[in-house]
Amino acid sequence: MAMIHVDNVKKSFAGTDAVRGVSFRVEPGELFGVLGPNGAGKTTTIRMILDILRPDSGTIEVLGGAINEEKKNRIGYLPEERGLYRNLKVLDCMVYLATLKGIDRAEAKKRALAYLERVELGHVAGKKVNELSRGMQQKVQFGTTIIHEPEIVIVDEPFAALDPVNTRMVKDLLFDMRRDGHAVLMCTHQMHLVEEMCDRLVMFNQGEIVLNGSLKEVKQRFAPNAVLVEGTGSFSEIPGVISVQNHNGSQQLNLAEGVNPQSILHTLVQRPDVILDRFEVAMPSLDDIFVRVAGGDRGSDA
Repeated sequence: MAMIHVDNVKKSFAGTDAVRGVSFRVEPGELFGVLGPNGAGKTTTIRMILDILRPDSGTIEVLGGAINEEKKNRIGYLPEERGLYRNLKVLDCMVYLATLKGIDRAEAKKRALAYLERVELGHVAGKKVNELSRGMQQKVQFGTTIIHEPEIVIVDEPFAALDPVNTRMVKDLLFDMRRDGHAVLMCTHQMHLVEEMCDRLVMFNQGEIVLNGSLKEVKQRFAPNAVLVEGTGSFSEIPGVISVQNHNGSQQLNLAEGVNPQSILHTLVQRPDVILDRFEVAMPSLDDIFVRVAGGDRGSDA
């Protein structure tokens, strides 16, 4: 059973299509990335999954069927727009929000204190939210998202305002949830974190999904026919190599159509004037793919 199943969903506002025929599934124990430029339809789709908005057509199933109030308590949502009560004390705020998800106050307090200790915020439990830094507030907000141990976690820019140490803390919490079989849907513009964390992803552009698959599958669609090499010796005048260019300290050998990278490797290891320290098939970064897709390039399989 998919935790989230979006099937051919459409949504328009005042005659403008915001979401056009979107379909994807999020499985148990999966960290699923949702990417795309601003205004591409990501947030509208998330709000339809959460039943904040209703689709004009298509279907959305959550936890095996239509969403209802009981299922909403099995979802944790961290919106990009923060929603803490700034004049409440941190512990009181977390406990109150947990009780809205059906958690007993005593249990909510126990969970909140345990979470604050884990993310090194135990000392701020008695402080008001508005006395905290942005990064501290972000960690508190994330805690309110997962305090009821939801089966589905939907997070929009979860690492905003976090330094590398605190980013690692939140990443570890998300990895723990995936390991325990929860489904995590993460919307972010931080491509390096998507590359590091996500099992699969979809990329929106102009209301449509233009990429859908594992990170490996997505990269292969945009991969040049090229290899990256480092070492000593000359990498020019190699049969099958049409050009050589510098690439972040390496040499990128661009190959003629139909030339297999393995044949280039075989040629290089046979050359007495070349010592290889590194050889790998060139793959684009997710940043590069994002820019290309936002500019209208959907890859060779589109």
